[in-house]
Amino acid sequence: MTTANSLETLSLPVLGMTCAGCAVSVQSMLAEQPGISSAEVNYATQEVTVAYNSEIIQPEQFKKVLQSVGYDLILDQVSGKEKQQDIQREQFQALKKRTIYAAALTFPVVVLGMFLMDMPNANYIMLVFTAPVLFVFGRSFFINAYKQARHGKANMDSLVALSTGIAFLFSLFNTFYPEFWHSRGMHPHVYYEAAAVVIVFIMLGKLLEENAKSNTSSAIKKLIGLQPQTVVLVDGNGQEQEIQVSAVKQGDILRVKPGDKIPVDGKVSSGNSYVDESMISGEPLAVFKEEGKQVFAGTINQKGSFQFVAEKVGAETLLAQIIKMVQQAQGSKAPVQKLVDKIAGIFVPVVLLIAICTLGAWLLFGGEYKLSQGLLAMVTVLVIACPCALGLATPTAIMVGIGRGAENGILIKDAEALESGHKIDTLILDKTGTITLGKPLVTDVKISDNQMVNSDTLLGILLAAEQQSEHPLATAIVTDLRNKKVVAARVSDFKSITGKGVEVIADGLKYTVGSHKILKPEMHIPEKLQTAVINYQSEAATVIYLHNGKELLLVLAIADQLKEGAADAITLLRKQGIEIHMLTGDNAFTAGAVAKMAGITHFQADLMPSDKADFVRKLQKEGRIVGMAGDGINDSEALAQADLSIAMAQGSAIAIDVAKLTIISSDLRQIPKALKLSGATVRTIKQNLFWAFIYNLIGIPLAAGILYPFNGFLLNPMIAGAAMALSSVSVVVNSLRLKLIKL
Repeated sequence: MTTANSLETLSLPVLGMTCAGCAVSVQSMLAEQPGISSAEVNYATQEVTVAYNSEIIQPEQFKKVLQSVGYDLILDQVSGKEKQQDIQREQFQALKKRTIYAAALTFPVVVLGMFLMDMPNANYIMLVFTAPVLFVFGRSFFINAYKQARHGKANMDSLVALSTGIAFLFSLFNTFYPEFWHSRGMHPHVYYEAAAVVIVFIMLGKLLEENAKSNTSSAIKKLIGLQPQTVVLVDGNGQEQEIQVSAVKQGDILRVKPGDKIPVDGKVSSGNSYVDESMISGEPLAVFKEEGKQVFAGTINQKGSFQFVAEKVGAETLLAQIIKMVQQAQGSKAPVQKLVDKIAGIFVPVVLLIAICTLGAWLLFGGEYKLSQGLLAMVTVLVIACPCALGLATPTAIMVGIGRGAENGILIKDAEALESGHKIDTLILDKTGTITLGKPLVTDVKISDNQMVNSDTLLGILLAAEQQSEHPLATAIVTDLRNKKVVAARVSDFKSITGKGVEVIADGLKYTVGSHKILKPEMHIPEKLQTAVINYQSEAATVIYLHNGKELLLVLAIADQLKEGAADAITLLRKQGIEIHMLTGDNAFTAGAVAKMAGITHFQADLMPSDKADFVRKLQKEGRIVGMAGDGINDSEALAQADLSIAMAQGSAIAIDVAKLTIISSDLRQIPKALKLSGATVRTIKQNLFWAFIYNLIGIPLAAGILYPFNGFLLNPMIAGAAMALSSVSVVVNSLRLKLIKL
């Protein structure tokens, strides 16, 4: 909570919001309260941020205000988000059960209403089955509609409750008082099946929507999980004690043991080790840390041990900043369903007005049976205008699109990805793990023609030296040599040269293995090896050297390989009119070499996670629709900021959770397919919405009796119910066409 100009700002989880219209209701109800300066609802994160004067109003009053219209607030600021997620999971499971039970009861009603209407006591049987569908399993529609009506508001629940409620009451009257119609020469129809089917279809739509929105905050939970709960504190006397990470203060001396996660940001004060910083830089190689070097929360120490001074703790750490930025970027989205809810916000009151006008017109201009025919026409309008097709238009297309994507190794998280995917004109690719494999491999070895030491012996010495080394590159070398069946030589006096390499004694001679730092100016370097080194460096490979103190005997190249099909994918994306950029935390030399191999002309190197997100924002300010593909925790901030985020499934779970699309195979060639599927799905959603509205545009006037003065035609509510069901079926069938699209 922060205080500024006597106003306090508070962000609280909201319960019960099922559409963007609900978000508008929550926002307007709070904004109207005295003492509240502003209220902003974030539908994506299900939160409301309220700026208020605590002398006039308190959070407990916010809660009461929202409860009066069918929503709720969680006031616990410590574990409120976790409580919200638990409640949402419980509500989803309850909705799933209610939908199944309602569907089971509706099936016999449909059979009776459509095919066995003349069966004895059919109306009473349908009444018994329909009543629990509406008033037990579908009671939330009526409760919410009542709460909205109390405050002069209406939403989708209002129309569902009115249409099904009036159809049920009309049918109930006709069941117990059929003579009312018989005496007027008319048959008393019942519409139980229409009421029950409407409830089931709308519940199914809500279930599909909730399923698509589930687990939206798991990325944040996993990011928080990167930070250890406890840490070893070293006091002024050198004594160690384990404390909670929340108790760490700036200036504390902390010890990090092998395999530990670093708890806060700081600077090494003693000792050294290699630290896996892939969550920050995205690069696979661990970074050597010694006195004076920076370390960051959430990164993982490897084999060494060291002490460091805590400099940034709590919300100031780089990890905490990444979490904050991911939350903000995730919450700034507007899913495609919001369009439907906006339209429905206009649609509902218009239909209600038409229904009332229909009854009024019949009472004014109707003939002998104006009351009965007017009631019939009003019910028909409400039944035929029920927003079932409208409610199913988006989730059914999403469901089929998601299934089609999964068949092709493309996981689509929600409607937002489908809304923005086909629009992107710029795609940003992370280098390591996205364009490249993200695993250092030995790509080549060149051995001197020196006759004094044969190649098998040299490789054996190299294996013996590297299998004792803690350096991350040593693992790649050892794996390669063992795969080649190299036998390790007998060596002695193993000695690590910090930051440079290792020394060993073999057959009485000293050999040194390491980076270019082990080379000496006076050392002889054969031309063959010199040429190899130049070639390796031009390919952005890391070079490992082995010498005997006088002559360079062996050079070995280790590089991160370009993924198979990466260059082809870039070509396909270019053909789709998309501009490609590559971003990396690696150095400019390596980045340039990889970009050249992949056919990418635009790239940025030496970037931190925040730099990547800033670059995305920069392009967005230029009017670009930006896609981002990455695989690391370090990419999560930029992924969340992008209009379309794509994760490679073999990468970090955090990146996968933040991203809206996940490529299971990590094959870049799947991205063009994903974009094509996105466009096809959005087209299907638009078609569904178009036909849903065309159906209403034609159906509502017919239901109101517009043709009656000309040819005596009055649409039967039974036919209206069938037409309503048919409109929903047509939406589903159109969505199923996505299964036939060739990607």
